[in-house]
Amino acid sequence: MAGVDGRVALVTGGGSGIGRATADLLAARGAQVLCVGRSQQALERTGFEYSVADLGTPEGCAKAVADTVQRLGPIEILICNHGIGSAHEVVLWDQEPEVWNESMRINLDGPFHLTRLVMPEMIERKYGRLVYTSSTAGLVAEHAGSAYNSSKSGLLGLMRSVAQDGGEYGITSNAVLPGWVRTAMAERSARQEAIDRNISIEQVWKERAALYAPGRVVTPEEVAEMIAFLASEESSGVSGEAIKVALGSVC
Repeated sequence: MAGVDGRVALVTGGGSGIGRATADLLAARGAQVLCVGRSQQALERTGFEYSVADLGTPEGCAKAVADTVQRLGPIEILICNHGIGSAHEVVLWDQEPEVWNESMRINLDGPFHLTRLVMPEMIERKYGRLVYTSSTAGLVAEHAGSAYNSSKSGLLGLMRSVAQDGGEYGITSNAVLPGWVRTAMAERSARQEAIDRNISIEQVWKERAALYAPGRVVTPEEVAEMIAFLASEESSGVSGEAIKVALGSVC
């Protein structure tokens, strides 16, 4: 697939998990990649150009975009993959407003700021690919996760808005909705669930795997394959779609 060859890609949350797998795959297919995250140590290990930034702030988003343009050129592919999970959340009536605000700031406001910063250049060039990592929780809410559920659902609204506003300029916008993936973020939630239920972390993952017909969870590489396709020239006919990568699960 030559659909990303030479294209400049900004991958957020690129230091580990799905973001790292996506950066590796895009680079292997010829893209010029810059990874963004908050851990310099993790970003250094990727071997890619990187920018350390807090994507929960407009300033951090502006820094990430400016660093990419300065080092690699105009951004043609935006992969919004960063986020905060729900391991620290509680039931809605006990949820602190600060928890809600933090989730919205990172999971939804950040992608908004990044998107509005990269789209003018995409419009001028009449080409762009935007892919957002949402979650199956954006469709079917998980228990005690009101902030996470809402932010991931809101991300789908943003994605569809971009598809409508950018469509006439050759810009596509889509989202992937992974099921359980054994990433660092999911590991934190598994650890908390194990503590709450007084079971082992491996038992938590065994139960999560049992939710899917193959009896396993999704791998970061499987999600990255879908993201890479949606980031390619060949995906030009696909826009405004929320695509599950969840091993055929119904939720």
